[in-house]
Amino acid sequence: MDGYLGVIVIVAVVAVLAVGGLFLLFRPGRKAAPPVKPPETPVLPEEEAKRPAGAGEEAEGATTTLPPPEVKPAEPLIKEPEVETPPPSAGRMVRLRSRLARSQNALGRGLLELLSRDRLDDEVWDEIEESLISADVGVAPTQVMVEELRTRVKVLGSRSQDEVRGLLREQLLAQVNPDLDRTLRVQKHGERPAVVLVVGVNGTGKTTTTGKLARSLIGDGKKVVLGAADTFRAAAADQLQTWGERVGADTVRGPEGGDPASVAFDAVAKGIEEKVDTVIVDTAGRLHTKTGLMDELGKVKRVIEKKATVDEVLLVLDATTGQNGMRQAQVFAEVVNITGIALTKLDGTAKGGIVISVQRELGVPVKLVGLGEGPDDLAPFDPEVFVDAILGE
Repeated sequence: MDGYLGVIVIVAVVAVLAVGGLFLLFRPGRKAAPPVKPPETPVLPEEEAKRPAGAGEEAEGATTTLPPPEVKPAEPLIKEPEVETPPPSAGRMVRLRSRLARSQNALGRGLLELLSRDRLDDEVWDEIEESLISADVGVAPTQVMVEELRTRVKVLGSRSQDEVRGLLREQLLAQVNPDLDRTLRVQKHGERPAVVLVVGVNGTGKTTTTGKLARSLIGDGKKVVLGAADTFRAAAADQLQTWGERVGADTVRGPEGGDPASVAFDAVAKGIEEKVDTVIVDTAGRLHTKTGLMDELGKVKRVIEKKATVDEVLLVLDATTGQNGMRQAQVFAEVVNITGIALTKLDGTAKGGIVISVQRELGVPVKLVGLGEGPDDLAPFDPEVFVDAILGE
């Protein structure tokens, strides 16, 4: 009985609590809970300035749409090389004269010392002759110079240092021959570009000279296309393309071992299409046999002439090879009609007399000289600057 009463009491307590809870929940005058307001989206200052007057009194709960964030374009992984602006060719040899003087001054000092002696007997004249021959002036030009100097010295009698220097300068200049036409034919003909064919043995700096010549012409305001027709050396085409990219010149190349004449033809065609001033074609420099060389260079020239004329055939010679370079020059002279010589490495251990002997042997002028390893160290040859550098101040 007691247990039954306990259950009844518990049930009654639970019922009372439940009724009380409902009364509190639904009692008269209770207000509903306010709705949860979403967070406001921030307004950017520039958008605030564009909002019309009263736009801030927006309906409750309104939102503002932001523009998508600005996405910056990703930087390229490989940057294009910066195009350089080379200096003009004018005055280059004057600026590089000190380099030439350092390498050639021994010859000038030796000759001046010999000619300044009180007594010029046969032994002294033999020394003068030996100095000139050892400087690669060549036997025939040396004999002409020595004979002329002996005659002039006899006429003068006594000689001051200035007179001796004047005599030697006069004779050296006469042998270098300042009257030769050293103009580079690089002017376009109407709609057709000038074409320069660069020939020479590998190792003389032929491809480098081609690239430096392109820089020089671009420095003078000309547009240039390069033709990598030395298809037997992939490194030569790569090197030439690098030279072109540095100054903004297009390089036409073909497959390794491909037809050089085809590359030369395509280079000239591109030059015509792009209306450039000059096309420079670098050719292979293999002295395998004279017949093979003649066939290859002859074909390149004939194919080019279907599109344009070949205005210059520049033979690149290494001045340090001396008389060996002369033999190479003669082989090329027999194969193609050389119009000018580019003499490289004249600032090194070269003997400056090579300028005199190569011009005399080939009958063509030295038009360009390389006076250093820098990209702008190729200069138009100036006979007077050259002779003055040999003799010093």
